[in-house]
Amino acid sequence: MSGNTTGKMFKITTFGSSHGTALGAVVDGCPAGLELSKEDIQKELDRRRPGTSKVTTSRGETDEVQILSGIFEGKTDGTPIAAAVYNRDMDSSAYKALRNKPRPGHADYGWISKYGHYDYRGGGRASGRTTIGHVIGGAVAKKLLEKLNIKVIAHVTKVGSIEAQKVELTEIEKNIKNNSVRCADLKAAAKMEELILDLKQKGDSVGGIVETIVLNVPAGLGEPVFDKLDADIAKVLMGIGSVKGVEIGAGFEAAGLKGSQMNDEFYVDNNKIKTKTNKSGGILGGISDGMPIVTRMAVKPTPSISKVQETVDLEKMDNTEIEIKGRHDPCICPRVTSVAESSIAVVLADHLIRAGVINSCKL
Repeated sequence: MSGNTTGKMFKITTFGSSHGTALGAVVDGCPAGLELSKEDIQKELDRRRPGTSKVTTSRGETDEVQILSGIFEGKTDGTPIAAAVYNRDMDSSAYKALRNKPRPGHADYGWISKYGHYDYRGGGRASGRTTIGHVIGGAVAKKLLEKLNIKVIAHVTKVGSIEAQKVELTEIEKNIKNNSVRCADLKAAAKMEELILDLKQKGDSVGGIVETIVLNVPAGLGEPVFDKLDADIAKVLMGIGSVKGVEIGAGFEAAGLKGSQMNDEFYVDNNKIKTKTNKSGGILGGISDGMPIVTRMAVKPTPSISKVQETVDLEKMDNTEIEIKGRHDPCICPRVTSVAESSIAVVLADHLIRAGVINSCKL
């Protein structure tokens, strides 16, 4: 199996499955001399950890990270950083009856078709739990970005039909810490939570939109033609389970605009080049222009619902029904915010090293 590694110079390889022994990541290409501790990684994992609120799965994992290599005397030493999280609270019993009955909305049938033999427990390698590796890599990347005062902030802007009003950038980071949905519009957040809990009670789920904003990115990052910065960002976000669409800047709205409405006009401010608007989302021609990078990703409803659904029995080659049991998020959006931040941070760290902004050997 390939496709478990991302990046050219700053590389992340993730491993593990939902009900296996452990999950984690190997980070290769991080320069030596970066101050990095277990706590730096743990605080990021805690943000995506299950069981932290009523709107998440009740699976009781602490997700405590163990650093296996790559750090010496509190700093990176330039060798691969390996870190793992061991599964503690698995219950595979609910999946045995589903082994040969692909769950609607899941990757089961695709994996069976491609590999034949696969770990079906909890979705195996296709589970959202594998994003632990994304977050470990993202925690290292964020520490690199901090050296350049680059901040990555993700928040939920829509759940179902409930859409948040725009909030000032200075308020977003503060407000998302004050509600379980991680929405900056506190009034909308209350309605979103009510909707999620109502659907949870009914055995159903709901999707939404997660927006990520990156501040203080230098101009000039990106490698045309096939390694454009926006192309790499779109790819890494689409690599997150349950993401079905990605927008950058104006996104699909751009299709209905005139050139005069879409174009971001330049001006000089304190000897810096800026744009009056940011319809391009901070990237032009695949290269960063120094404005905030703004992305949005559409997250589908959690496919694991307790309602009776139709499927097929692959052994009998006959139609049948299934009822999924177990512990699942009624809405993935709140927890996936940390994964979005981590994924984009990894791409930016890679491009900063490739551009020579960060020394590839030592800080």
